[in-house]
Amino acid sequence: MVKFRSLVLALAVVALSLVGSPASAATTPSVATGYAHTCTIPADGSLWCWGGNYTGALGDGTTNHRTTPARVGAATDWTSIDAGFLHNCAVRSGGTLWCWGNNFRGQLGDGSTTTRTAPVQAGTATNWATVSAGDSHTCGVRTDGSLWCWGFNRSGQLGTGLSSYTENAPVRVGTATNWATVTTGYAHTCATRTDGTLWCWGDSTTGQLGLGILNYRATPEQVGTLTTWKTVTAGYAFSCATRTDGTLWCWGENGYGQLGQTGTYQTTPVQVGTASTWARVTGNDNSACASRTDGSLWCWGNNMEAQLADGTTVNRYAPTRVGTATDWTGNFAIGYHGCGIRTGNALWCWGNNANGQLGDGTTTRNPAPTAVALPG
Repeated sequence: MVKFRSLVLALAVVALSLVGSPASAATTPSVATGYAHTCTIPADGSLWCWGGNYTGALGDGTTNHRTTPARVGAATDWTSIDAGFLHNCAVRSGGTLWCWGNNFRGQLGDGSTTTRTAPVQAGTATNWATVSAGDSHTCGVRTDGSLWCWGFNRSGQLGTGLSSYTENAPVRVGTATNWATVTTGYAHTCATRTDGTLWCWGDSTTGQLGLGILNYRATPEQVGTLTTWKTVTAGYAFSCATRTDGTLWCWGENGYGQLGQTGTYQTTPVQVGTASTWARVTGNDNSACASRTDGSLWCWGNNMEAQLADGTTVNRYAPTRVGTATDWTGNFAIGYHGCGIRTGNALWCWGNNANGQLGDGTTTRNPAPTAVALPG
């Protein structure tokens, strides 16, 4: 990927000031992992980032790498965050959406292609509910159930057709008002609706849309006819989802075992094992992790940087348990490194640490979860 460091310090300081003054907020802790950085929102609604800062992904107004958590502004009303390859987007309690980092394809949604080293507001809407940041595109769902996407669109991953190669501001996807969640991969997108249906679009050259095709789709198409889909995640060129019956399903590329089984790519969803206690799944790059209803955490796929937290660097073709803990909350993220939150709001990270993304003050890879302490 090309790295951009084009924002002058003056603009960064102005943008940082837009984060606003502190405001009380109580939120569910969340964590997001990008290519070489990590961001988290603890229970007090503050925002912290650390790791690689090539394009300002840490949001601190600089491009300096950090091996320990650094606070982003002074606001305490952040509610959710997601990390893309080299950018992030987050929602605040007032329903505003803020993004920062690489913006070469317009993925920050601020109407420009200027890379930002501090959060900038994407548009003026105040009804954002959730956001997902992919490699070079971003999508979000608003509280009115509408779906919006922006950024790179070469493969139709914005779901708005192929009339535009890029969009640097949010563009509405269709007219439906019952979208529930959305997830963005490298060049494809999937989303669920409130009726339990699953929809995907974009690149499907390895079957990652689950539509039984090896082609592209530039607008949302329903995956099968089931109305029992619960959570869905889009990795680099694969997807996984859970159903309301607790089963886990994956499809797309399988070179590293990211489908949770042996064999080649799959163009339609295939069940992972026989367990019916899966609660949530998330994937990125060529790895995936999922939690079960008993609070255990399981990972599979590419393990070259020990991101599966099993103490090895061996790729796994079936879900492999992360330690013995049974207090994983279901809020976790995975890429070349992983992080997850356990009961009591404790944050743990593992895997690649070449840029300090594990937040332990070192750049040493760690094959097992290690607690991350936030300053203060």
